[in-house]
Amino acid sequence: MMPHDVNQCLVVDDEPRLRRVLVRLLESEGFECFEASSGIDALAQMERAAVPLVLSDLRMPEMDGAALLKEITARWPGTAVIMVTAVAEVESAVACLQEGALDYIAKPFQLDEVRARVQQALDKRRLLLENRDYQRRLEDLVRVQARRIEDLSLGKIQALAEQLEERDQYLRGHSLRVADYATAVARALGLGADAIGEIALGSHLHDIGKIGVREEVLHKAGKLTEEEYQHIMLHPLIGARILAPLLSGAPSALAVIRSHHERLDGRGLPDGLAGDAIAIEVRVVTVVDAFDAMTSLRPYRPSLSVDRAMEELTSGRGKQFDPAVVDAFQHAFPDRAALPIATPVFQPVHLAAPSGTTRHADAASD
Repeated sequence: MMPHDVNQCLVVDDEPRLRRVLVRLLESEGFECFEASSGIDALAQMERAAVPLVLSDLRMPEMDGAALLKEITARWPGTAVIMVTAVAEVESAVACLQEGALDYIAKPFQLDEVRARVQQALDKRRLLLENRDYQRRLEDLVRVQARRIEDLSLGKIQALAEQLEERDQYLRGHSLRVADYATAVARALGLGADAIGEIALGSHLHDIGKIGVREEVLHKAGKLTEEEYQHIMLHPLIGARILAPLLSGAPSALAVIRSHHERLDGRGLPDGLAGDAIAIEVRVVTVVDAFDAMTSLRPYRPSLSVDRAMEELTSGRGKQFDPAVVDAFQHAFPDRAALPIATPVFQPVHLAAPSGTTRHADAASD
């Protein structure tokens, strides 16, 4: 869609009197309004010059508002649509929200309500467009990085993963420790040599997708916003997409990269896998990744003790973590003092984290 002034709108209603009432209300708020007497007329006008905002009556002959909504969301996804409905049709208007409408207005109109609903819809539209633009830019970045990484040998990629962590004082050595823990747990579980090899490879590369995460989000000291949390939790998908061409012969390693933030109870990301749908190789790495995150210093909290981290793993048995893997981890390291946990290289700065903070850069791990 070509860019348009956000103060342009199209009012669609088969009743001229009601249409003019809405037009006058919107014009009083500075909008340049166009009118359409039917859904078919509205589509013709959109084809000539699409606008960023459409207010459409729900009940109209030939093409009703719901059908018009489907056409607009499919053909002009950057246009915000608000449904106009009688009080008795509110249920139908709410159903339209599931089909892509951003809001609805009930008759009779109140200026304050129209103003508020229109402003909210335009704000939602702006956020959606910004998110789509960000996703496009992120996809471009991922494609560039993928082409670059495809030219590297697997050994160079492993070196790259280590270099990325070396630049971050909070993550330094994380992947190597996870790989060490995971291979020991895999042996304790009696897994075969092939599975252990793929666990080691996947562990080493599991966070490579953080190359696509914004620095200010990755190192944020406080609570993440919903947008920041969703952004950082793209890293398993980014990593899997980058490494898929090189790991076609190592599907379990690729599964570790994509799924190491899944949970046994199905509440994890990115795919909501549950139980045995999560490969055993992934379930191993999930436990040890969480343990290393908890026992490592983070910008928003000091590291937990080994005993405290083990208690957290135990409390998560059967919910976040596979009980057999938790038990195998504890059996693999009976001498807890010998665990190669991260050693802080400086004293942590004690930050006053917001009450109820749960979504940090490694929230899915700790």
